[in-house]
Amino acid sequence: MPTKSYSGYLTVNANKSLHYIFVESKNDPATDPVMLWFNGGPGCSSLLGFMQEHGPWVIEDNSTVVVENPNPWIANASLIYLESPAGVGFSPWRTTKDKMIYNDMIQSEDAYTALVEWYKKFPEYANNSLFISGERYGGIYTPYLAW
Repeated sequence: MPTKSYSGYLTVNANKSLHYIFVESKNDPATDPVMLWFNGGPGCSSLLGFMQEHGPWVIEDNSTVVVENPNPWIANASLIYLESPAGVGFSPWRTTKDKMIYNDMIQSEDAYTALVEWYKKFPEYANNSLFISGERYGGIYTPYLAW
């Protein structure tokens, strides 16, 4: 990776955790904004954005080769790729399928809890500007979380 990067889990409650990948800005992580990214779906992993769209390295369509992205969004911002809601990608939901009930409000509450947990892990970013972004159904997750 061209900068420091981290991957892990943010605990939402006893049954849910949200997986994230965090990549620091190439410019000035201490002052550059932090961006939280959601892919759409619902049910699409945010690792799609990380590995095929705007991450530091990408895998192009119909390829198995990882190449450096010439225009990564980490050029001037640090990015958190959050796999949400629980049950998507590497985000575990420890329950039976019949109890996996969620809606946009539950997703946003879980994402908020995860973001609070993220700031506990990375308190040095508390004063950086925060931008919340996403594509497709992530355009629903974004305003719910901002609200």
